[in-house]
Amino acid sequence: QVQLVESGGGSVQAGGSLRLSCAVFGYTSSTFCVGWFRQAPGKEREGVASISSTGRTIYYADSVKGRFTISQDNAKNTLYLQMNSLKPEDTGMYYCAGEYRWPCRPRSDFSYWGQGTQVTVSS
Repeated sequence: QVQLVESGGGSVQAGGSLRLSCAVFGYTSSTFCVGWFRQAPGKEREGVASISSTGRTIYYADSVKGRFTISQDNAKNTLYLQMNSLKPEDTGMYYCAGEYRWPCRPRSDFSYWGQGTQVTVSS
């Protein structure tokens, strides 16, 4: 059974940085794709970034390109999202999620989800 547990959210002023972590356990294939999603109040969930388990395929939404970096430490079974130059519009609940899928893209129909961690960016 795949499990994902996020940590690292918080509150920060615009222009600041945060790093989210997601412990990922139980996947059994190199086709496993993990990603970060976010949802602001009243808005649809958005796929922010994704990375294949091999690390060879990385995707970013246009809204975060150049500011966010997704990475993984397979030895620690941990996925990261480094968020720099944060903006108030980055505020929302952030989720990590996974699916056995190729190509690896952050889609809302992923099967496995963490509980979410809140990110609040004030102006």
